[in-house]
Amino acid sequence: MKNFIIWIVVLAIIGAAIYFVSKKLSSNSEVVDTSKINTGAENNLNATSTTNQNEPETVIGKSAESRDVIAYHFGTGNKEILFIGGIHGGYEWNTSLLAFEAIDYLKANPSVIPANIKVTVLPVLNPDGLNKVVGTSGRFTPSSVPASSATVVGRFNANNVDLNRNFDCDWQTSATWQNKTVSGGSKAFSEPESLAIKNYVETNKPVAIVVWYSSAGGVFASNCHNGVSSETSAITKIFADASGYKAYNEFNFYEITGDMVNWFAKSNIPAVSVLLTNHTDTEWSKNQKGILALLKYYAE
Repeated sequence: MKNFIIWIVVLAIIGAAIYFVSKKLSSNSEVVDTSKINTGAENNLNATSTTNQNEPETVIGKSAESRDVIAYHFGTGNKEILFIGGIHGGYEWNTSLLAFEAIDYLKANPSVIPANIKVTVLPVLNPDGLNKVVGTSGRFTPSSVPASSATVVGRFNANNVDLNRNFDCDWQTSATWQNKTVSGGSKAFSEPESLAIKNYVETNKPVAIVVWYSSAGGVFASNCHNGVSSETSAITKIFADASGYKAYNEFNFYEITGDMVNWFAKSNIPAVSVLLTNHTDTEWSKNQKGILALLKYYAE
């Protein structure tokens, strides 16, 4: 009987030992699993950080009143196509709305951008002029726009300079807009907004530039006394054919000095002016077709 009790005690001790050993192993296993989970979380945080570091927008300069001039980038190819809206601020507010529509479309449809292409959209080159009319230099809606007679003041920057008369092609301090005399600035690129786009273009060297204006309805080639280049002629026709706008070899309704698009031509960059039909509609469908046609043209 005594031996039987001893065996019972021994078995109990062995059982307890096995139980505590198995618990210890299980505990170690849980520590390892937790470590793996933490590593995964750290990887996710790193991925988020990388994404945040590559947000598709850059501030390329400041306005006369220190507002940001922002460019939005899509795609990573080595051929950059640049689209610009809002050089005349609140007077041509529909060109900025059109550019924001392009930004939204490219965000929602990244697959339309060929692998060799980078698209940059600069929706508001004159943020001070836009702010004068709609009360913001960023996103807005047509309901923010006052009666058309109140938008003229928004054509100019905070220094009362017409930015599209401030570039180095036939620049003059006293310039013309329709039948009005406007300021072209104290010298070519005297304005921070003009200088910002100059620096951006000279640094990044886009293969083509489209600038949206209003209103006349048409696609206008650029030149600065050196004739229209063959590449500029090609993209003028491509955008016009796709969009349905009429193509023009030049803008000759009245004399223009210090024009931005003509300075692009002087810098040997193919560039066109796309003038919307009026001052209120974005004509997105027409311009979307033009954008897609240019992407196809520059795809490898």
